[in-house]
Amino acid sequence: MTHRVAAIDCGTNSIRLLVADVDPNERTLVDLDRRMVIVRLGQDVDRTGRLAPEALERTFAACDVYAGVIADLGAQSIRFVATSASRDASNREDFVAGVRERLGVDPEVIPGAEEAALSFTGAVRGLPTLAAPVLVVDIGGGSTEFVRGGDSLESAWSVNVGCVRMTERHLRSDPPTIAEIQAATADIDRAIDEAAEHVDLDAIASLVGVAGSVTTVAALHLGLAAYDSNAIHASTLPADAVRTLSDELLAMTRTQRAELAVMHPGRVDVIGAGALVLRRIVDRTGVSSLTVSETDILDGICWSIA
Repeated sequence: MTHRVAAIDCGTNSIRLLVADVDPNERTLVDLDRRMVIVRLGQDVDRTGRLAPEALERTFAACDVYAGVIADLGAQSIRFVATSASRDASNREDFVAGVRERLGVDPEVIPGAEEAALSFTGAVRGLPTLAAPVLVVDIGGGSTEFVRGGDSLESAWSVNVGCVRMTERHLRSDPPTIAEIQAATADIDRAIDEAAEHVDLDAIASLVGVAGSVTTVAALHLGLAAYDSNAIHASTLPADAVRTLSDELLAMTRTQRAELAVMHPGRVDVIGAGALVLRRIVDRTGVSSLTVSETDILDGICWSIA
């Protein structure tokens, strides 16, 4: 039986919506509307411990738009998942109340392990069969999830390293200095060490990367004239290309990054850090390539509802 559901993923950098028809018996998920707005909810939260008023305003404006889309398409169920920034904020109740007022549901401020499990389900179900064990890495704005599994989930861990958090914490110059990049690299490596205590990062048969930092690097590798989800999904991203593009992005000025044809305006400031996180994961796991997925936690949320 088909269920029309709406999933919202509110992260540190962006808020995304997927309205889809899901049939759990046939294992099909058909997109009706998939969209994203960069709201930077996690603006300065690493420094202040609070969600900034202007960040909340941007997020609530996006929620108003999403409420209209959900009503127009007649979704029967809504699940709103909030991740790293709202987990960390002391004033998260302001965020909860604002979402409830606009969408009629409470945002679920889920733990990192559940976030990781949803990302794994969404990413793997949207790809051809992969050799096991599979490691899914979801590089967000404030956190990165590591999830290992095969036919079922084996282990998962979330660390507080993401493209926004690393940019605000370390990569402040334009372009970043060598010292700033080294500091960010050390921070990322410590987080990967933490993840490795909970998730086996060795002998990975298939590495899958999801979320905007990974897909943007893939789009650059493919040489696309414009961002194209269909071309990016299930594409192969060589490890050497990740290393090269990470170096190139970190060496560019903000103006140079903004001129890249595939670059979303909301990722211009943070893509260097995102690419660096991906590079360190690729180096640590020793893979020769990874598979890029455009299906991710949004799809996992939809499956969880159905």
